[in-house]
Amino acid sequence: MAPTPRLSPGDPAPDFELSDADGTTVRLSDYRGRKVIVYVYPAAMTPGCTKQACDFRDSLESFQAAGYAVLGVSPDSPAKLKAFREKEGLTFPLLSDPDKRMLSEWGAYGEKQSYGRTITGVIRSTFVVDPDGTIALAQYNVRATGHVAKLRRDLGL
Repeated sequence: MAPTPRLSPGDPAPDFELSDADGTTVRLSDYRGRKVIVYVYPAAMTPGCTKQACDFRDSLESFQAAGYAVLGVSPDSPAKLKAFREKEGLTFPLLSDPDKRMLSEWGAYGEKQSYGRTITGVIRSTFVVDPDGTIALAQYNVRATGHVAKLRRDLGL
């Protein structure tokens, strides 16, 4: 399998159209004119992804105060995302990409290392999209724990 091309600052953010936890269609273009943090995680309800989602939830006020919207994306079904949102009290949209098309277009699905083996899967990643739809920051293979604090430092929050 060829490595997935990755996004870099200055690249246009590929638009997407995904269902949220309630089955409502959400498009990246709906956020044009706003700064958006798009974070990609492998699976709802797993320990690392839960920690990361709760960190975003707990930091949401500071992100919003600085003008950022937060969107979480995984291959989970809307029903699983709804259960995850309710169990953890998540207050930002969780988007479903079951065919992994958006994940692939954003370079967040492909070969990765897991416990010393090369596997194919979701690459935990975070992107910051400028109001004009340009990638301002693209971070791949981020850690679930401590990533939100690092992102806040990177954004000067």
